[in-house]
Parts: sequence; structure tokens; C-alpha cells
Amino acid sequence: MTDRLTGERLVDDMTTAERARAERVESVLPALRAAAAKADEEARFPIEHVALLREAGLLGLVVPQEYGGLGGTLRDLAAATFAMGTACPSTALAYFFHNTSASRGLLPLEAVEAGLFTDEEIPVVRAFAEKVLTRMASGVWLANFASESVKSSSANITIATTARRTAGGWVLDGEKSFGCATGVADYYLTTAKLEGHDTADGLVTFFVPREAPGVSVRAPWDGLGMRATANNGIRLEEVFIPEEEALTIPGAFTRMLRMSRGSFVGNQLAIAAVYTGCAQNVFDVVIEQLTRKTFADTGRPIASSPVHQQLIGDMTVQLETAYLWLRRQLLLETSQPPLRPKDEVFRQWRLGKGSVTESCFQVVLSAFKASGTSGAMMGGVVGRALRDLAMGLVMTFPAERGRLEAAQLVTQAKENELFAVAERA
Repeated sequence: MTDRLTGERLVDDMTTAERARAERVESVLPALRAAAAKADEEARFPIEHVALLREAGLLGLVVPQEYGGLGGTLRDLAAATFAMGTACPSTALAYFFHNTSASRGLLPLEAVEAGLFTDEEIPVVRAFAEKVLTRMASGVWLANFASESVKSSSANITIATTARRTAGGWVLDGEKSFGCATGVADYYLTTAKLEGHDTADGLVTFFVPREAPGVSVRAPWDGLGMRATANNGIRLEEVFIPEEEALTIPGAFTRMLRMSRGSFVGNQLAIAAVYTGCAQNVFDVVIEQLTRKTFADTGRPIASSPVHQQLIGDMTVQLETAYLWLRRQLLLETSQPPLRPKDEVFRQWRLGKGSVTESCFQVVLSAFKASGTSGAMMGGVVGRALRDLAMGLVMTFPAERGRLEAAQLVTQAKENELFAVAERA
């Protein structure tokens, strides 16, 4: 019987091809784990991990083989980010955002096949989409920059960065407040809005080279969350981008999103897998410590005390809760044919994201209590994870917002059922 791979703890029904890809992930875990504590202490993304992941072929994990990638799917990505999350959550998070870039290639191509673009638009859309995929497959690291510090009451992400036409291309101005691999990625795949547009149809996408004139790094990010993600964000001041490095067809962004199976661009659950992998590692480490250490007077394992038994039970329930939500969402977003219509899959994710991240945080909180003062060290596994997983409570949206939106979807649908058109007598 073959040894169980780390990714199989989440995706436990891997095909032969999926397992082969997961073995590539497994091969990099020792190096990621060895660098995790120092990277966290220094708040520095381990730059050597770029070459490590590139040489393993993992920068093209979810790129179709016809474009030079490994041909993986969301199942592969979830297993990979989970496995990396058990070793170095910071690298796992940055790797997740690199892979979200693939949606800017895959979804436009699906939209072309679905007939959502005109004959004149198709060559431009196809060229940009294929450039995204071939660059990733060749080992180019892409940082996906969408989020900004600007907020609105009606959207989770508000885009204020502007793009205006100039000779031979476009000029970008704005600031991106959140995006892993700042100063690390080869290109920042940047979302902006066309000057003069104030709806989602004006959202457009650009390849912004890391060293392009006018691109600068924001102040170092020193907050709750994963410290070694190079999450500083960027400023764009009069940054020129050539025409061929952009997809600026009005409405292209919204048309591509129609092809997503569920959450936003269809891969957001893989970020929740990062948190779940981190929580699983904490669980494993703490259980090993509590069963190995003994009470001086009785010789019994510390894990045998009633208080620790209660905490271990709580940890187990919360961890299993995270797995259940995550596996259900993964099934809904990858099953063929689809099990549920898109609106139901989307609603499930709005509930699931918060449920997974809150459960993972509770695992670490219980582990912190069970470890006592010896576990209250920021350089330790529990201390780092307590801060790392706090970010999951607010990233993209908190659980409360997801539940509110899900409730609104349910009640509005029910309200519509209460009204009918009667035949006139």
C-alpha cells in the first residue's frame, strides 16, 4: 500500500493523475516547513521558494497541458494549498494567489466557446488568455492584484485604479492594498477600471511588470495574518502598459465571470484550504506534544486530563467541521454534471468560507489553551498559527457578511414565491 500524501487528507479520492501531481507538491513540503519559522520571524517571503516551486513544475499546476501546464483542476489546487498550509501557510497563501491568475486565462476561453464574444473580440480575448496560461506554465510567477483600500457598501471589492488610453497602450494610476508576492512576482496581474466607466463593465486587466517605471511598493504590511507573504501592495503612478499586455474590451471581465462555477472566479475555496491545512498541522503538533508529555506525579499523559480531553474534543469537532464544508464546496464546484445551479453553489460558498475559517481559528484557539504558557510563543507553531488564522476571519468578507447575504438570497427567493399573477375573471 502506498503512503498517504498530505493532500489526500483533504481530497481523499484522488485519481492516478491527481496523485502524481500531489506527489510534486509533497516533494517541496520539507523545504517549505524548514523555512517557515525564520520567514515568519523576518516577515520575509522566502525568495528561494519561487525557484523551488518552478522547478517542481507547480507554477503551472492548474494550466491545461495544451498550454504547457500540468493539467490540474480545482481539486488539485485545493489539495496543494492544503498540503502547503501544513508546512508554511505564508507560501501556501502566496501560491494560491498566483494560481488565481489562471482564471484570467481559463474563464475567458470558456466564454469564447460559449459564444459570449463577437468575432472581432475573440482574437484579442484568446491572445490575452493564452498569454496568461503559457506564462504560468513556463514558470512565470503572477501576483493577482485586485483588492484596494477603497471600500463601498455594496461590494466586497471596489476598484478605483484607473486606466486611460494613450498612444500604443494604456496608463495606469492607483494603489493596490492587498496582494501577495509584492516585489517577488514577475508580473502583477492588475485589475483596473476604464476611465469614464463606473460599472463592472469597465473592469479590465493588465500585465504590469514588477520593474516597470512608476511601480512602487507600499509600506511594509505588519498586521495580523501571515507575515511572510510579501503582502505590501503596490502603487501605480503613470505606469505605461502596451496594448498587447492588456485585456480592455468593455464587459469582458463580467462575461468571463459568468463561466465560473461558483465563488467569484471559481477557485476561492482553495484559500480556505490553506487555513485548514494550517489548522491540521497545529492539531497534529499539539496532540503529539500532549500525548508525549506526562504529569510528574502520575506519569499519565497530559492529554488524559479532563480539561485537555474537552479541548481535544472541541478541536476535533471544529477541524471536522472545516473539512465537511470544504469538501462539500469542492464537490459542488467540480462535479460533472453540476449537482446544483450556480446560484446555490454561490450561496453555499458565502456560508462555507466563514464557517471554514472560523472553525480553523477555533482549532488553534483550543490548541493555545491546551498548550498553556509553553505554547504562547510567537516563534512556535501554535503562536504563529493563532495570528495567521486570524486573517481568515476577515479576508474578502467576514462570516457575518456571508451569512447575511445567504439569508437574503433565501428570503428573497421565498418572497417571490408568495406572489402570483391571477387570471382575470
